Amino acid sequence: MDPDTDAPLLTIEDLRPIARWAADCAERALPIFTAKAPDDTRPCDAISASRAFADSGIRTAALRTIAWAAHAAARDVGDPAAAAAARAASAAAAAAYTHPIATRHQLNHILGPAAYAAHAIALRAGDTTGPGEAEIRRAIAQSPPEVRQIVQRMPGRAPGKGQLGGLFLQLEMGLRR
Repeated sequence: MDPDTDAPLLTIEDLRPIARWAADCAERALPIFTAKAPDDTRPCDAISASRAFADSGIRTAALRTIAWAAHAAARDVGDPAAAAAARAASAAAAAAYTHPIATRHQLNHILGPAAYAAHAIALRAGDTTGPGEAEIRRAIAQSPPEVRQIVQRMPGRAPGKGQLGGLFLQLEMGLRR
């Protein structure tokens, strides 16, 4: 519940633009995964499932299973950049399961697809921050107003470490503006 309004913080309809934006962000890193594992469709399936939910699909156990499968693909691929791309896809499918409570952890579910996609792009470029930061700026610019409004209602994330933590922070700060 939102303490200021006594309304739920998130409804299923609130999650749809999050899922659509998440799928868009994750899809940008998908070629990094498919270059390493062209026969593994789990991350692509997760992005498709996220889009189906965003387009008025039903939130079912199958969607959760698809998200976990993409997460397993990240473990299986054996390449850090490809693993980050698969995590972005997994997080995109899992966005439909963001809980309607204002916690730092739930904020991670919203930010994860864009942050992991940017991390995959940075790792592919040789672990430099420039390409990842550029991808974060693109994700911020492409975010719908609904995503920004929800992020602004959530508490701030705990500081992260390393390049990925920096990308999460840059994304969060950009969406709060």
